[in-house]
Amino acid sequence: MKKWRGFLIFGLALVMASMTGLLIFNWLERQQVSLQSAIPQLSNDNTEMTAVAAVDLLWGTLLTHEMIKLVPIQKASRPQGTFHDPNELAGRVLIANMMANEPILPYKLAPSNVKDGGVAAVTHLDKRAMSIKVDDVVGVAGFINPGNRVDVLVTLRQEPPMTKTVLQNVLVLATGTEIERRGEEAKPHVVKVVTVEVTPEEGEFLALASNEGKLQLALRNHLSNTPVLTAGATIDSLLSAYRTHVAVKKTAPQKVAKRNPAPPRAPSTEVEVIQGSEVKTYTFQG
Repeated sequence: MKKWRGFLIFGLALVMASMTGLLIFNWLERQQVSLQSAIPQLSNDNTEMTAVAAVDLLWGTLLTHEMIKLVPIQKASRPQGTFHDPNELAGRVLIANMMANEPILPYKLAPSNVKDGGVAAVTHLDKRAMSIKVDDVVGVAGFINPGNRVDVLVTLRQEPPMTKTVLQNVLVLATGTEIERRGEEAKPHVVKVVTVEVTPEEGEFLALASNEGKLQLALRNHLSNTPVLTAGATIDSLLSAYRTHVAVKKTAPQKVAKRNPAPPRAPSTEVEVIQGSEVKTYTFQG
């Protein structure tokens, strides 16, 4: 009997574990059924097929059928103005960035007569797109991307030279010939041309600055939109920056002793005396 006691205890534990697992499984099934009955099922009458972006899209993109898909969206929560036929969207140009599965709305599209994507489609009606030539340094080592905001500085070739901020919070439309980032890569790429959006007056400033001096771009934070007034930097202000103020010790002027003027000399008189062959001269003072 003692020989089989261990096997009996193990068998009894196995039976109890099986019964407990079966009870838990049945309880979970009942909970799932009750949860499904509590959630109302969406019927085809309450949903409508809506056109959404199939992938992340950036402004200036010319839509194709591969970029659009139809998904069911509940009518009560569907935004107004959505499209239901991808053929209505193919060939339209985006003027705003879109995320995947985001419904495509009319205000994010260029007018239907605009058939070419690019900078012209995303430029504001009252502004102009203007390109400036940059290098690796001017373009902030390739970290400037479409959609960023920059300040434009110019260093004038004059005597003495001077650097001044001429434009602030300018929108970057394109870098090089690309109006969108190269995929999701974080590695910067060097561009030779940056296209910015300016008013006609700002365009005149930019044209003059590019001809009369060297341009430099300063990348701004997306939340920074407050203009800052500056006086410009010169050689004197550059050399005086971060300079300690040295106190100059003032010394009392030294007194110079006055000298009494020498008394004037009395006029002298010379007399020649001739004695035989000798001639003598005598000088008499006063």
